[in-house]
Amino acid sequence: MTTASSLDTQQAIDSVKTFLLALQDNICHTLELADGKGHFQEDAWQREEGGGGRSRVIKNGAVIEQGGVNFSHVFGTQMPASATASRPELAGRSFQAMGVSLVIHPHNPYIPTSHANVRFFIAEKPGEKPIWWFGGGFDLTPFYPFKEDVQHWHDTAKKLCKPFGDNVYADHKKWCDEYFYLKHRDETRGVGGLFFDDLNQWDFEQCFAYMKAVGNGYLDAYVPIIERRKTLPYGERERDFQLYRRGRYVEFNLVYDRGTLFGLQTGGRTESILMSMPPLARWEYGYQAPKGSAEAKLQSWLTPTDW
Repeated sequence: MTTASSLDTQQAIDSVKTFLLALQDNICHTLELADGKGHFQEDAWQREEGGGGRSRVIKNGAVIEQGGVNFSHVFGTQMPASATASRPELAGRSFQAMGVSLVIHPHNPYIPTSHANVRFFIAEKPGEKPIWWFGGGFDLTPFYPFKEDVQHWHDTAKKLCKPFGDNVYADHKKWCDEYFYLKHRDETRGVGGLFFDDLNQWDFEQCFAYMKAVGNGYLDAYVPIIERRKTLPYGERERDFQLYRRGRYVEFNLVYDRGTLFGLQTGGRTESILMSMPPLARWEYGYQAPKGSAEAKLQSWLTPTDW
């Protein structure tokens, strides 16, 4: 991790916050149009230790069963012990963390669940240079994958990464495959996408530009998939399988997800942190998909693939 050589910290914080608030507005508006019925309800909140946010949730839309698009900006005088144990350079520093995080759970099992997150972190100490970085990404979790959809998702990711370097897509795709991996199931959570953290190897403006490209790229990647699949008919079998596979989503978020752990450890708002959970899910002991079925074929997708 490197530190900033010269950075107007307040200007940086203001610029990132302005973008994130506009990004939340744009994503909510565009998803409402794609849904055609549902509307996001906003819940503004304040954090006793410092900061706050606005959580927006959509329920029982025509397409979206439940989804959330959250903005948060929290700060404090010191990092939790779990963070400083792995990053001792943060000890004794005040911090600010802000981001937009979203998860969309559609009704139709043929529309994948999607997740995206972009965030900025800065830690300061009098007389020393600030430590800052960006993070984020987006990933797709289908239940009945279509190659056309998965290819489009990754092609969108490749296109937005290209201006930032020839290896950015490959590196951040690999990072996504490795991060969204359920070790206890020996499978990826879905078909991947992009994931990055600790991004500060470029100057601030370049890093910020990349974070913006990822945040804006989510809608380009996801909305065409919604439009292609939202009218496909489905029955009880597909719905049961969707709910079963949603259980994997819950397992990952509660066991491995860094954002969930950081939010809870820093006294974040629990309702907003756990917004990513599906409204309904199920577990079944010893489930085995019928051999040769569409449900059985999903397993072949849950491994890192060169798209």
